[in-house]
Amino acid sequence: MINLKEYSSNGAFDEFISDQSKFRTQASKIGNLLNSLTSSELKDIHQATQSAIKSMGISFRVYDKNNSFEDRSWPLDFIPRIIRNSEWDTVSKGLQQRCKAINLFIEDCYNDQEFLKSGLMDPNLILKSPSFKKECIGMKLPYSVWSHISGTDLIRDKDGNFYVLEDNLRVPSGVSYMIENRLVMKKVFPELFNHYGVLPVDEYTSKLYSTLASLQSSKSKPEIVILTPGVFNSAYFEHSHLAQQLGIDLVQGSDLLVSEDGYVYKKTINGLKKIDVIYRRINDDYLDPLVWNKNSTLGVQGIINAWKNKKVVIVNAPGCGIADDKAVYSYVPQMIKFYLNESPILKNIDTFLCSDKNSRDYVINHMQDLVVKPVNESGGYGIVIGRDTTNKERLEVGKKINQNPRNYVAQPLVSLSTAPTYCSGELDARHMDLRPFVLSGAKNYVSVGGLTRVALKKGATVVNSSQGGGSKDTWVIDR
Repeated sequence: MINLKEYSSNGAFDEFISDQSKFRTQASKIGNLLNSLTSSELKDIHQATQSAIKSMGISFRVYDKNNSFEDRSWPLDFIPRIIRNSEWDTVSKGLQQRCKAINLFIEDCYNDQEFLKSGLMDPNLILKSPSFKKECIGMKLPYSVWSHISGTDLIRDKDGNFYVLEDNLRVPSGVSYMIENRLVMKKVFPELFNHYGVLPVDEYTSKLYSTLASLQSSKSKPEIVILTPGVFNSAYFEHSHLAQQLGIDLVQGSDLLVSEDGYVYKKTINGLKKIDVIYRRINDDYLDPLVWNKNSTLGVQGIINAWKNKKVVIVNAPGCGIADDKAVYSYVPQMIKFYLNESPILKNIDTFLCSDKNSRDYVINHMQDLVVKPVNESGGYGIVIGRDTTNKERLEVGKKINQNPRNYVAQPLVSLSTAPTYCSGELDARHMDLRPFVLSGAKNYVSVGGLTRVALKKGATVVNSSQGGGSKDTWVIDR
């Protein structure tokens, strides 16, 4: 039961309960249902959720500092997040606008570099970035798309509006959990779907296949594979899940070769089979030992040359990581204006670039009010929440910033929205974000909702599963 009088979001926007301690209209049905349940019944639903996850084998992998790993059951809270379809339509348009501008920016950076010459940003943010790959210079791709699959992290601030927290443009993960969350919830709460008119999420895989197939024009049924680093990768569950859902092969680098004709082939028991599209889940540096990391055993020798000669499509394209950078993120509103001549539909969070001396000084002197982030880390690693640090810890972070200012940005501590979450036998407010997935190819598509990630510790704002966070099913309701 939710005690509406005692329930507190600690000043954050709560997506279930208003400031007047009443259920918001879109959450009233499930709110009233939760209030009708006893503690024992809530526990039964929680246990049913966990049992369904275990029976379906939904897991994720966590590595420690010693590189030892542990497989854990996927943490799903049975209380869904609810978003009106009318609101989601605006978010969807904003995401498509954003991805279009970013893709134009990436292609521009490897060709005419008009944005870099415009004076809108320091060109060295790109040209001296380790993600800028000289092998990509001069490349132009179908539909000017480099990041075909992106995961954009959104948060809802105190004003109730969605803001973009960061862009994930290289090998974004999490979409399989979005799909699996829905399957679990249909088992646990089947009656609610009929009452709410929840829009489906399962068309994502068919849209993904269509997107991948649209990137080559030679075949009506192209040969597509997913390239994985292998079973020890933390996202291997997702790699295998997507391959199964798409009906395509999951391969490792040793399963592929580049022949004398310059094409990429898959080794099969019946001989070699030419590959048209590779959906890679390997970072750039490990794709081709002839080009980047010479010691890589994960990639395929000669694959970059095959890509440059248009003999294979690689998704996401090598080199797109130049825009997957928390410093470059701050310039996306200018990109939207520059390339599309439009105003951003979705706003950024204010960002301080530590490469700028004035901003750097401000960050170091006001760290207690900020969140400091390394520009190229993911998974919540390296993030410093100033209010949770001691003076000594802030001094240490300041030293790191001064030693490598380009590697850090800072943002105001945003109050992520909350929703009731089942924790330790009670329903209490927990902070959450949202990762929708955007597909770009011959056509564009935005997932219906996305992966809602929730911090399971009271007051915490780091939501990543690798950092102890959980998830919720995201319901976009047709009303």
